[in-house]
Amino acid sequence: MQGLVHSIDTFSTLDGPGIRTLIFLQGCHLRCKYCHNPDAWAIKSAKARTYTVAELMQIIMRAKPYFTASNGGITFSGGEPLLQAPFVKKVFQECRENNIHTAFDSSLYVKSPLLEEVLAYTDLVLADIKHMDPSNSQKLTGLDNMLNIKNLNFISAANVPIWIRYVIVPGLTDNADDIVSLAQFIKGLSSVERIDLLPYHTLGVHKWELLNLKYELNDIEVPTPGKIASIQKQIAQITNIQVYANI
Repeated sequence: MQGLVHSIDTFSTLDGPGIRTLIFLQGCHLRCKYCHNPDAWAIKSAKARTYTVAELMQIIMRAKPYFTASNGGITFSGGEPLLQAPFVKKVFQECRENNIHTAFDSSLYVKSPLLEEVLAYTDLVLADIKHMDPSNSQKLTGLDNMLNIKNLNFISAANVPIWIRYVIVPGLTDNADDIVSLAQFIKGLSSVERIDLLPYHTLGVHKWELLNLKYELNDIEVPTPGKIASIQKQIAQITNIQVYANI
């Protein structure tokens, strides 16, 4: 069993509880206009490295004392980690045997069998919602959001904890009606523990330039702290769930 790994961060504190080993897998079929890892899109890449489960577990186990001390663990991200579901499942099984907390960060724009293969060995899902409107989702990512919504309902029904992630892009994802629709949908998911609002940023634009890709959001500025705080308050009032925002 092998997986194609884009990169590894051995000391992450932003991708689940505690200190975590964050593993970015190569490959994604979305083309989000604000993506900060377009170099992870290609299913195959000469810059990515192939790992066996055993090789990756050696790296993970070295950090176990930090996991234990901080209630941390490992998180698969990407790219889209569920495109390599069999590999993720096997690593998660090994982690379960070693009492290591497991999480993955996914857009959930994947066929449900890929999700189901991994979910039984998952302690936490970091679920990205790109847009609540199917048409705007298509414009923003290249795909509508039907699979995303279906899979979120499935995870909630399975009672697996969810942390929602939503990027605030001025003019694209911050429409008042869309925010209400987002909050009302999240309110109906029984296993959501927290919501993270992620302000749009331009830190990955240089990667688009290096890959000779056209970046279409050059005229969009980062959202103001006041705008983020307003959305944060609105979602918290509707959902009665803790909403975090980097402002």
